[in-house]
Amino acid sequence: MTDIILESISDGVFTIDLEWHITSFNRAAENIIGIKRNEAIGKLCYEVFKSNMCESRCPLRKTMQSGKPVINVEGFCINPAGERIPISVSTALLKDQAGHVIGGAETFRDLRELEELKQQLVSDPLKGELTSRSPAMHPILEMLPTVADSSAVILIEGETGTGKEVTARAIHRMSPQAQGPFVAVNCGALPDTLLESELFGYKKGAFTGADRDKIGRFKMADGGALFLDEIGEISQAMQVKLLRVLQEGVYERLGSTTSERSRARIICATNRNLKQMVEEGRFRRDLFYRINVITLSLPPLRERKEDIPGLADYFLRKYRIKMGKKIQGFTEDVYEAFYAYPWPGNIRELENVVERAVVLCSGERITLSCLPEELVHWNVQAARALTLLPKPAGAPGFSPILPHHHEAPEVPHEERFHQTAAQAETDLIRKTLAQNGNNRTLTARQLGIHRATLYRKMKQYGIELDESGV
Repeated sequence: MTDIILESISDGVFTIDLEWHITSFNRAAENIIGIKRNEAIGKLCYEVFKSNMCESRCPLRKTMQSGKPVINVEGFCINPAGERIPISVSTALLKDQAGHVIGGAETFRDLRELEELKQQLVSDPLKGELTSRSPAMHPILEMLPTVADSSAVILIEGETGTGKEVTARAIHRMSPQAQGPFVAVNCGALPDTLLESELFGYKKGAFTGADRDKIGRFKMADGGALFLDEIGEISQAMQVKLLRVLQEGVYERLGSTTSERSRARIICATNRNLKQMVEEGRFRRDLFYRINVITLSLPPLRERKEDIPGLADYFLRKYRIKMGKKIQGFTEDVYEAFYAYPWPGNIRELENVVERAVVLCSGERITLSCLPEELVHWNVQAARALTLLPKPAGAPGFSPILPHHHEAPEVPHEERFHQTAAQAETDLIRKTLAQNGNNRTLTARQLGIHRATLYRKMKQYGIELDESGV
C-alpha cells in the first residue's frame, strides 16, 4: 500500500539507509530528476541528487543529525542534461517498529512552473515596463516619461492589435496618478445610449430599468486614468457630449441636473485616421483638436520585427504554463516564417498563433506543422518569390497584400514583392548588426535565427563585415 501511495503522488520521494545509499525512488523522482529508478537505487544520494544543498546545507543531513524534520527548503538540482531545476525539499527520519532510526526520507517538489510564473510577472512585455528592441519604438519609449508626467490628453494611434492599451497602461504606471485606478472603455463596442450611461452614470428612475443610482466610468476613474479605446467609432452626438467634459471638466449623470467634476486623466486610442475623418465630416474638428494634444503613433508589428522573438517567447511561456506543457521553444524555420509574415493582426495575431501552436505541439519544440495553414502557405509563396525555395515548374504566381506606396501596376507582383521583402530584410539585418557592434552571434540570437542562416542571408544580400565580427 505504501508503494502504491508513493507512486501516485506528484512529489519526488527517495529514501536512504544509514550509509546514505538510496533504497527507494518513486516515479515522480524519476520524472523530475531524469534518472531511472534502477540507476538510482544503491548509489549514494549525492551522486544522483546533484543539488546546491548537498555539501554545505544538506536538509537530510540536518535531519539525521538533529532528529527533526526540515520543511520546504528551496534550492535546485541538476539533471543529466545539465538543466537547473528549482525544487522545494522536505525531510524526515525513517524508523523501524522498535523506534530505531534506519535511514531518512526526502520529498522534493518541482518548482519550474512557479519560477516561470514569477519570471512572467517580472518580464511580462505586456503588463510590466514597456520595452522594445526595435528602433521604430525607441522615439515613443523615450517620450513616455515626459508624456506621463503631464496632465494633457493623449491620443494613441495604431492598427488593431499593436498594443494601444498596453501603452496607455504604461503611461498610467509612470504618471503621478499611478496609485489611482485605470479604467478602460471600448467605445466601439457600445451603442450611444449604453455608452453614455457607462461613461457618465445615471440616477435612479432616469429610464426604464434604472432602479438604483449608478456611477459612470468618469467617476470610477477619479484620481486615475480613463482610457477611451476606439474613440473614432462614436457618433457625432456623443462626440458633442464628450467634448464638453474634455473642455470644462464637468458632466452630468443621466436623469440628473447636478454637474459633477471629473478628475480623471484622459487617454484616447484609435485605429482610424481621425484627420481624414475630420476632412470627411465624420469626426468633429473641435474634438479632434482637443484630444490631439499629444499623439503617439504605434508602428505595426511588421515594422518592428526585432520584437517578434521576445513576444513569441513570452506568449510561449504564458500558454505552456496555462496548458501544463514542457515545450522548450521554436524551430528555426518557425522563426523564419514569423519574420517573413506581414502580421496584419499585429501582436494580437502573434499571440493567437502561438497559443494555437502550444495546443497542437506534441514535442519539445514548435514546428511549422503547428502554425496556421494560411501563415505557412504565405511563407512558402514568399520564400519562392525570394528564391529561398525552388519554384515548381508551371507554378502560378501570387499576389501578396502590399503597402499602397509599393504598388506599381507595371511591375509583376512577384518581382515587386521580391524587391520589397528583400530590402526590408536587408535593412533589418544591417540595423541589428549595427546595434550589436557587428557581432554576428548576438545578431543571429536577437533575430531568432541560426548563425549559418545569418551568414547565408548576409552573402545573399551583399552585406560585408571586416573579420573582427564574431
